[in-house]
Amino acid sequence: MPADPKLAHVAGEFAADAPLMACRFDPTGKFIFATAEDRSVYRWEFADPKKRTALAGHNSWIFDLVVTSDGQTLISAGGDDSLIWWPAAADAPVPIRTVRAHDGWIRALALSPDGALLASGGNDRVVRLWNVSDGAKVREFPGAERDIYSLLFHPNGQWLLAGDLDGKIRQWNVADGTLVRTFDAAALHIYEGGQQVHYGGVRALALSPDTKWLVAGGLHKGTNPLGNVQEPTALRFEWETAKMARQHLTDDNKNERIWAMHYHAQGFLLAAIGGGKGALLFWNEGEDKPFHSFALPNSARGMSVHPDGIQIATTHHDSKLRITKLVAKA
Repeated sequence: MPADPKLAHVAGEFAADAPLMACRFDPTGKFIFATAEDRSVYRWEFADPKKRTALAGHNSWIFDLVVTSDGQTLISAGGDDSLIWWPAAADAPVPIRTVRAHDGWIRALALSPDGALLASGGNDRVVRLWNVSDGAKVREFPGAERDIYSLLFHPNGQWLLAGDLDGKIRQWNVADGTLVRTFDAAALHIYEGGQQVHYGGVRALALSPDTKWLVAGGLHKGTNPLGNVQEPTALRFEWETAKMARQHLTDDNKNERIWAMHYHAQGFLLAAIGGGKGALLFWNEGEDKPFHSFALPNSARGMSVHPDGIQIATTHHDSKLRITKLVAKA
């Protein structure tokens, strides 16, 4: 039976020792991983939140992580310029490989559909491609004028998408590194002249299951960036034409922004917002406003969806990872 977001409830909590940031289920659903401000990656056994392991290796905050499709390898990205490979299912994981991958913060990672390639991007404004098997660099994708915030492979493996602070989404040909086109998501970028701050950016990317739509998430109405005044929004682009078809709004969620998005197999778009109180938002394709908003107990900072499509993990500033369950409709 299909899951119904309107019947959602918080089904569990996992405790860490510091505020949490990004999170990721392993593809088997056995583990849930999350990064924390104490420079650790936490691993919990999903069936038993008390079985927790802390992975230590980074010298800074860890902004993103991915798990290979076989569940055997975890790769994390930090503000210490480094990518670290870990044995994801080991009893006591220690780094397998460390690669100094960028000059500055690495903000985003993405795995190719076949699991062979890893893309990384961050504050040095260059996207790099790596072999997952040995950590060797394959190629670079330069050209961004601001920090890279989000990455996404097209399901066919042919293209890589990179969203930046300026509100540009570049589509690259993976095979030869050529730039195919640029999607204009400038509505997600703000320059506040009084504070001299560039603000917003493409914080998340998602493709619909039929690949008809590309959605970019972030914020708008950023009237006071340093004061955390903004509202979350998502821009929907038609993939074939790269034209924006719709701006998804919210019901006045002050001081929030979209941190993560996921396109559910049932066809609705799911977004985690944080900055203020935190919530999960659900949009249908043809509607401006969300058809449901599920309030979370604390500001959300990351999100991952369990392989069953029913359980959603969110990471929070109060050092908790929470599981929201979408109850099946009768």
